[in-house]
Amino acid sequence: MDIEEASLCEVEASAWSELEKGALSPESSFRQVTLCSVDASLRPQARMIVLRKADRRGRLLEFHTDIRSRKWSEIESNACVTVLGFCSRTRLQLRLKGTATLHGPFSEQAEEAWTKLSEWTRRTYTGGPPGDPLGSDTQVHMATSGDTTGKAVFGILTFQVETLDWFMLERDNNRRAEFIYNDIGVLVSCRSINP
Repeated sequence: MDIEEASLCEVEASAWSELEKGALSPESSFRQVTLCSVDASLRPQARMIVLRKADRRGRLLEFHTDIRSRKWSEIESNACVTVLGFCSRTRLQLRLKGTATLHGPFSEQAEEAWTKLSEWTRRTYTGGPPGDPLGSDTQVHMATSGDTTGKAVFGILTFQVETLDWFMLERDNNRRAEFIYNDIGVLVSCRSINP
């Protein structure tokens, strides 16, 4: 391995370290990232989402979501998404492209994650559908259907990273690198690219 490859491996390892910190620490700049999908009109949609888990070995990220959200239906139609994170302190941007997989309520993944949620977080799933007008009849439906916990609308989104675009903004020397993974998360190529 030449010096350039060794340096790129260190860069890639540090990027995944930042993502792992983001999944564990509410203070991390990578705790809340932007998830970008495409709607039925083929218009890009972006929203902030909380990173719940980062798996460096499998190159997987995990997020929690309400299955009534627009992002859920968008991903059902088109699983190709982008995740963007930025740390203003270090001026590091991570842009990850890949494929999302949805795990609905009561799936093994959703059940495991639900047991780890605080009561406060669970309550965030008891309201009406995200984006609907306040006081919609869905809240009444949830109460009359017997689900007052929100568990019936709690889903997991796992994101298989296919490419990682690492971009360090520096005053005199911006640096950028691209990392490509296969479908099981093995790094297959890396290179420095123009910022």
